Amino acid sequence: MSAQQHDGTADRFADDPAFAVHEGGKLVVRPTRSIDSVADLALTYTPGVARVSSAIAAEPTLADRFTWAPRVVAVVSDGTAVLGLGDIGPAAALPVMEGKACLFSEFAGLSSVPVVLSTSDVDAIVETVAAIAPSFGGINLEDISAPRCFEIEDRLRERLDIPVMHDDQHGTAIVVLAALRNAARVVGRELGSLRVVVSGAGAAGVACTKILLEAGVGDIAVADSRGVLHTGREDLTPIKRWLAENTNRAGYAGTMAGALQGADVYLGLSGGSVPESVIASMAQDCIVFSLANPIPEVDPAMAARYAAVVATGRSGEPNQINNVLAFPGVFRGAIDAGATSITEEMKLAAATAIADVVGDEVRADYVVPSPLDRRVAEAVATAVAACAREQGVTR
Repeated sequence: MSAQQHDGTADRFADDPAFAVHEGGKLVVRPTRSIDSVADLALTYTPGVARVSSAIAAEPTLADRFTWAPRVVAVVSDGTAVLGLGDIGPAAALPVMEGKACLFSEFAGLSSVPVVLSTSDVDAIVETVAAIAPSFGGINLEDISAPRCFEIEDRLRERLDIPVMHDDQHGTAIVVLAALRNAARVVGRELGSLRVVVSGAGAAGVACTKILLEAGVGDIAVADSRGVLHTGREDLTPIKRWLAENTNRAGYAGTMAGALQGADVYLGLSGGSVPESVIASMAQDCIVFSLANPIPEVDPAMAARYAAVVATGRSGEPNQINNVLAFPGVFRGAIDAGATSITEEMKLAAATAIADVVGDEVRADYVVPSPLDRRVAEAVATAVAACAREQGVTR
């Protein structure tokens, strides 16, 4: 519809430019070959296509050469954890998945197909994605709620020989690590000397904690809505139990506010709000990453009164932690290398590549590149592909 609906009434969306961008969807599929003659038709479809199909049936690896599958990513969601909107269902999630596909194309030159599923059953999702996987060269899981997202990703990684990544977990984690590497440089610290408090034990909180541990951060405490995770708590899910056993080396059993006293880093991945007095209690030259969107847990202007480096998830603010810095290049590099999976080492390599784009220009308001910096995806892809080949996880 344009300015008027079909029934002649005014279109209530006409004055909002966001709706104009999304009208009719944001994607089309176009052929790579034109059909201008009967000969073209015979080669593109039958009978010519039968020769190609027969060759692939006899030698399946030829599909990598003669189909689009190796260069196409499926963006898969069940609509249960969409942006900050929550469980809004597959139809409402589709514009987000279309947008993700646009970013794959724009920043990594990869074709991508949104796939939204009308089920939130773990077994059904795993079986469905596994069944359609031959059509794709990678699976980007998106906006699937925790803790289901952990099992879905783990099971698909085990079953499929193509890259599978839940971006809400690992894309966020990669960019957070890149930003923290450079923030530590700004304040003259090593990662191993930092005491970090993570607010949120959902998908992003778990993945960020894991990658920070792998990168050598020495002391991390993770808090959920009931306080800091510790081994004495009896209400822990399996993943929270793992976090309790591998973090909080002091065994602190109090609140997040208490844990933040004297802490070097606040990493907010949960929503809610943190009082000014709590941020004021952190260590001198502290680092505040407040990533809830659209409203950060810590007001950036307030945080800047106490912190040496402040980052958010919002555009328009310095140091935007945006997953677009990670996922296009990660999948591009994995697909270019023919990787059968995305390993922890590949994620670490991606984080280092993002941080290195900033390089010697690093400063308090520039610890990560702009989401529009076209150098990033290429740098990440190169680093990820090299890591995959070095690890031997390629075909």
